[in-house]
Amino acid sequence: MTLVKIGAIASGSGSNFEAIIKATEEGILKNKAKVVVLICNKPGALCMKRAKNFNIPYYLIESDKHKGTREEFDKKLVKILKEYSCDLIVLVGYMRLVSQYFLDQFKGNVMNIHPALLPSFKGMHAQRDAVEYGVKVSGCTVHFVDHHSDHGPIIIQKCVPAYDTDTEDTLGARNLKGSIKFFQKQLNYIAMAD
Repeated sequence: MTLVKIGAIASGSGSNFEAIIKATEEGILKNKAKVVVLICNKPGALCMKRAKNFNIPYYLIESDKHKGTREEFDKKLVKILKEYSCDLIVLVGYMRLVSQYFLDQFKGNVMNIHPALLPSFKGMHAQRDAVEYGVKVSGCTVHFVDHHSDHGPIIIQKCVPAYDTDTEDTLGARNLKGSIKFFQKQLNYIAMAD
C-alpha cells in the first residue's frame, strides 16, 4: 500500500489538523498516510505551533499582504504542496476559497470539513447561524471541494444534537469533538482505497 502524503492548509487553531497528525502517527492512519506539510495564511495562528510540536514543516503565506489575484496566491500554495508531492489536500479551518487553478492541480483530491450539515449554513459562521436559526440537529460535513463556497460532493455527514441553551461556542465545541474522530475515519477510508 502506498503512503498517502497529506498537505494541510489552515487559518486558525488547527485542532482538526492535530487530530489528523495523531491519526497518522499513532491511530487508524498509521502506516497509511502522513502529514508532510502545513501552509497557514494567518500570522500567529496556533496551527503553526502544532506543526512545530510534531516536527512537520510549515509555511506562512499571508493572504492579507497578497496584492495579486486569488490564482496568483494559490500558485504559491501549489508550489509548496507539489514540492512535498502531496496526494491529498485537506482544508482544516482554511478561511479562504481556493481557485479553479488550485483545484485543477489536484484533480479532485481536495477535502474540507465544514462545521454544519451542508447545504445548510455555509460560510465562516456556520455554528452561529445554526444557533440563531434554532436548529435541533447540527453536525459536520466532509466533502470534496469545488469552486463554490462550502460546496462539492458530500462524502459523509455526522449529526450532533443542538440545544435551546446552546451558544456558538458550546455548539462549536460539541461539533468539533465529533468531527475530529469523524474526519479521521474518512481519511482512513481514502488511505485504504489508494
